[in-house]
Amino acid sequence: MGTDTAPVDTVPAAADDTAAELDPRALTLANVERTLDELRPYLMADGGNVEVVEIDGPIVKVRLQGACGSCPSSTMTLKMGIERKLREAIPEVDEVVQVL
Repeated sequence: MGTDTAPVDTVPAAADDTAAELDPRALTLANVERTLDELRPYLMADGGNVEVVEIDGPIVKVRLQGACGSCPSSTMTLKMGIERKLREAIPEVDEVVQVL
């Protein structure tokens, strides 16, 4: 007697997710968000967050939220934290700029 369970099929991923899975270092929204997700706990611990507004060629435009938006150290957070991490993870990123 056999079992009543059918074989498990692989579910295809969404197009953007597929690109991210194929090349995790490609400049895609999914890869940028994945990288920022690694930083978010630190930003949230200080009462802030980061939102991707736009990817314009090799430039990632972000909005710092909450306490991060008005923090005197926000430029340092943006350049030495967020931009550095994104450039390490996704070499195609040239710059990260803050939009208000």
